[in-house]
Amino acid sequence: MSVLLRLLAVAWPILSAAAVEQPPAAGSFSIASYNLENYCDRPTGTRPVKSEVSKSKIREALVKLDADILAVQEMGSLEALEELRTSLRTEGLDYPHWEFVNGVDTNIHVAILSRFPITARRAHTNDGFLLNGRRFRISRGIAEVDIRVSRDYRLTLLAAHLKSRREVPEADQAELRKQEAVLLRRFVDERLDADPDTHLAVVGDFNDVRNSSPIKILLGRGTHTLFDTRPTERSGDSANNLNPRLPPRDVAWTHYYATEETYSRIDYILVSRSMAQTLDRSGTSVLAFQDWGLASDHRPILARFFRKTD
Repeated sequence: MSVLLRLLAVAWPILSAAAVEQPPAAGSFSIASYNLENYCDRPTGTRPVKSEVSKSKIREALVKLDADILAVQEMGSLEALEELRTSLRTEGLDYPHWEFVNGVDTNIHVAILSRFPITARRAHTNDGFLLNGRRFRISRGIAEVDIRVSRDYRLTLLAAHLKSRREVPEADQAELRKQEAVLLRRFVDERLDADPDTHLAVVGDFNDVRNSSPIKILLGRGTHTLFDTRPTERSGDSANNLNPRLPPRDVAWTHYYATEETYSRIDYILVSRSMAQTLDRSGTSVLAFQDWGLASDHRPILARFFRKTD
C-alpha cells in the first residue's frame, strides 16, 4: 500500500508531509481563511469600528499570504468589504470576484474573495435546525460558490463561521455549534453524493478543536471523508509526536482567547479526497508575522494545491 493510501486509511484524517509524493504537472493555486475580528466600518452593538492600525496590519498579512482564494469571517458591512478590496488593490492584491453572505447575525458576515471567476453561488441563509423543540437558523449563513480555477479545473468552496463558545440564553452554545456543523456537513454530503471526485473545500472558523463533535462531524467517515490540511508555522519544527496516531508537535494554533489566555486551532481548511491527493504540504501554513495581534485574535491559514495547467 502506498504512503498516500495508508494516510487515507487512518482513523483521524490529518495529512502528513508525504501527502504528495509526485505532484502533477506544474501549476498550483492557494486557498486561505482568516477571521478578521470585527472588520466593521461603524459601531454595531458591542462591536467597535475597526481601527486603521488593525486594518493596515490585516492588509500586511494578506499581502504576505497572497492567496488566490480567500474566505474571511467577521466581515462587517458590504461597504467594509469593498473598502478592504479597494485597499488591497492599491497594494497590488486584486480580488475582482467576491461573495458576501447575510445571515441572522446582521453585524458580522462571511465573505469570499477570489482571483478566479465565481461561476455559481448558493448562499445558505435560511437553513436551520430544531433544538429542544425550537427552530434556529444558522447565525452567519454559509457561503457556497463554484470557482473556475482554470479551463479544466473547477472547485466548490463552502465557507462558514460556526457558533462561538460564548454562552447565550437561547440554548447551549456547544449544541448550537454541533447542529450548525451537522447542517454544513449535509451540504458536503450532497455535493459528494452527486460527484465523489469533485474538488471540494470546506473552510472557516469552526470555533472548536480537533477532537470535538463538530469537527468530527465535518470530517465525516468512509468515502466522503474530508481531510484536514492542518496548516502549521514555517518555523523549522518537524518533530513527530511520540504517539504516531497524534499530530506532529509543530505549531498549528490559529486563535488566542484572552479570557483563558489559551491558544488553540479552531480555523480549518478541510478538503475532499480528490483535493487531498494534490495538497502541496510545503505551501501550506499558518502565517506567523510580527505583531499579529494588532490585526486580529486569529491568524490566517493557507493551503496550496497542485493542478494541471491548461
